[in-house]
Amino acid sequence: MARGARSKRVSVVRSSGNVFLDLGLKDAEEKKTKVRLAVAINDILDRAHLRQIEAAERLGLSQPKVSALKNYRLEGFSVERLMVLLNALGCDVEIVIRRPPSRRTPQIRVTAA
Repeated sequence: MARGARSKRVSVVRSSGNVFLDLGLKDAEEKKTKVRLAVAINDILDRAHLRQIEAAERLGLSQPKVSALKNYRLEGFSVERLMVLLNALGCDVEIVIRRPPSRRTPQIRVTAA
């Protein structure tokens, strides 16, 4: 540290695991779920080396919608629609419902296998 510089204390807050919740955004769990689904879709599209127009044909979307999806502008996509897009890419989508251990709050998780 430079001589004479004052050290500043920085407070660190542990994340809840959901950045949308941490930012106080409305529908935080839904936003997190949509992003996780979009990440899975974009990973598949990237691995397939599809251009946006080719992805649009495969997904039954317009090219601008694919662009929005690739850039995580997900306002026009529901969770259900994103799951249907995963089906169009040949992926099963499995929803598992269970009670969490009593010590934690119930949550929605999306895991790509």
